[in-house]
Amino acid sequence: MRPSTLKRWTIGLVLLALLVAVLAGLVWGGITGWAPSRKDYPVQGLYVSSGDGDLAWPTLATLGADFAYVRASAGGSLRDPRFAANIKGARSAGMRYGAVHEFSLCADEASQAQQFITTVPRDPDMLPPVVSLELDETCKTRPDRAMLLGELNTLLNQIENHAGKPALLRIGRDFEDEYQISEGLARTVWLIGDFVPPDYAAKRWVMWQSSSFYRINGAPDGVRWNVVRP
Repeated sequence: MRPSTLKRWTIGLVLLALLVAVLAGLVWGGITGWAPSRKDYPVQGLYVSSGDGDLAWPTLATLGADFAYVRASAGGSLRDPRFAANIKGARSAGMRYGAVHEFSLCADEASQAQQFITTVPRDPDMLPPVVSLELDETCKTRPDRAMLLGELNTLLNQIENHAGKPALLRIGRDFEDEYQISEGLARTVWLIGDFVPPDYAAKRWVMWQSSSFYRINGAPDGVRWNVVRP
């Protein structure tokens, strides 16, 4: 191949690579910047934990975050180190706020309830508490359905007695497939499905996590974005 031809090929490949990169950036920007229509879902908000870093709460509120659910605890030993700061930030920004416990199959219900109760203050202004149910592949313990439902009932009763209001269940598809939780417990549900409203539970969802990586000013690394059924 002549040097001039090789040069043209090289320039062409570089330009093609740049074009692909630009198009990929535009597509990714469209994906991470998408949220359901406010006309269809007027109330929208986020679910955050310490992993989301330092958030600009006034900016998030200004840009349309109506509420924030904040991880308080996980399993039988983890208290989210940013729980108090995140709750304070959401409250100061004028947003509604609530607490989440991330359930683990590898910890008993008493220790999990204790983690939540000792982390979350009694606050009548808080949204209903949430127990989040997603399978963790590092946890190989898998009780049968009857045993799990009993454990969850005990946990929920303790959390609800502390909060003074019924809890909400945030259920991942994998957990629902394994245990059919939505038909086994009489609680409203919050389901997960990027871009497409989920239908994997036995009852209609009250909340939908519409994006796992929504980017908005105030949360540049992306957050889990959610909407409330009107």
